[in-house]
Amino acid sequence: MHKIKLTQDENLSFRVDYQLLPSDHQRLDLFFSLPDEMGISSKTLTEEQYFHHSIQNHSAYYSDQLHVPLVRSRFISQKKGEQSDYRLNLNLYSYQIRTALDTDVKQTLKIKDSKTFYPQAIVLAEQTSALLKKLRRYTPSDEKLRAYFENADNYLSWQVEQSFLKLLSSAPKSSDYSSERKFLFDFCRRESQYRADNQYNSQITLDDPNRITNKMRLLQRLIEYGVVFQKKTKSLNTYLNRLVKGTVTAVIMAAVMVLVLNARTNFTEVTVAFVGILGVIYGLREIFKEDITRVIWRRIQKGLPKWKIIYSHSVNKSRIATQTIWLEYIRNRDLPKQVDRLYQTRRQQNKQAAQLLHFRSDTRVNAKSFLPGYDDIQQRIYFNLTPFVRFLKKGEGRLYSLENNKITKQAVERRYQINVVLMHTDKQKHQQVQRFKITLNRSTIINIEALEVREAD
Repeated sequence: MHKIKLTQDENLSFRVDYQLLPSDHQRLDLFFSLPDEMGISSKTLTEEQYFHHSIQNHSAYYSDQLHVPLVRSRFISQKKGEQSDYRLNLNLYSYQIRTALDTDVKQTLKIKDSKTFYPQAIVLAEQTSALLKKLRRYTPSDEKLRAYFENADNYLSWQVEQSFLKLLSSAPKSSDYSSERKFLFDFCRRESQYRADNQYNSQITLDDPNRITNKMRLLQRLIEYGVVFQKKTKSLNTYLNRLVKGTVTAVIMAAVMVLVLNARTNFTEVTVAFVGILGVIYGLREIFKEDITRVIWRRIQKGLPKWKIIYSHSVNKSRIATQTIWLEYIRNRDLPKQVDRLYQTRRQQNKQAAQLLHFRSDTRVNAKSFLPGYDDIQQRIYFNLTPFVRFLKKGEGRLYSLENNKITKQAVERRYQINVVLMHTDKQKHQQVQRFKITLNRSTIINIEALEVREAD
């Protein structure tokens, strides 16, 4: 799927990325097939719990020109342009460097051949060094602006060092490339010494891995100001929910009052029997009120959107985009035909009883144009699968085998499989449908396999 990507994020999470144009409108549907043995249902994991704790939405300016920062170096010069724009331009430049570095490091880590890995790593180091020099060429003299520069410079220097150390720790082992390894190590040492010379971080912070990491996370959020959009989440149907609860309560209370009046006519005095009957009536009311309300509300809410997220620019507060979200358990008969066909292509032994969870996102871009140099915004949705594995069985099994009259045993882990069908619909109503097979255990996603893709108008 060239317009949308589903990739693993962390141990037990994956993310979906796609780009949006000005005045664009796109729809994303994800259908989760959760085997019954995982113990997931509307009773054990409600839609509201999963949305608020395990789904994260992220929207920011985006460009695929990763190696040519769109905010040219003159834009981060204090002498050109308005000073009020300095922080925004600096953040755009810094964010672009970080995005380029993350992308290239991930691509380089996939290279297993030493002959290709080390030359690629050297090129990446030289490109990164040139971008940092361009940033540091315009150090502002104004104290108010200098604080913004130091925060960005400190974070980028630390992030560059961490990225290349990670790259070297996973590099193919070879004695033929000792000079290349020395070049990369020296590059990391120079960045570390640069931060020390500028006294960006205190020794107490440097000595505590948790403190330095948390500080850099804060600086990362600071350079995202003006680039990553602010979001405000609103729950929909709140007043409808209150109306349903009030109506159900009124009906039940009316029925209870009828029963109480009938009981009062049968008992001329207050007796133990009369008090007992009243207790039973009010007890039944409390037992069934919540169940009846929940059943009625689920029927009324079926098919209705549950949340709306408004994205706005963090500087001028203008609205950039609006995202409407659905999330609900559905039945097999509610599946779209093209999605049902993909599920039917599974092998017979994989067609086990499962719960279906449907996620839908409709995103509409309100802005008619973006910042200069940016033609797209990137919508990214993170799905954490931790709530899906908390009911899984612990421990490992044993596989026994017989070799030359000797019994051997091997430890095998329990693995589970989630089928996810992704359906993407663009502004012209063109659809892409693809099924993914996610294999996981209690601690991590082992593999995400894309199985089939279909396109339709």
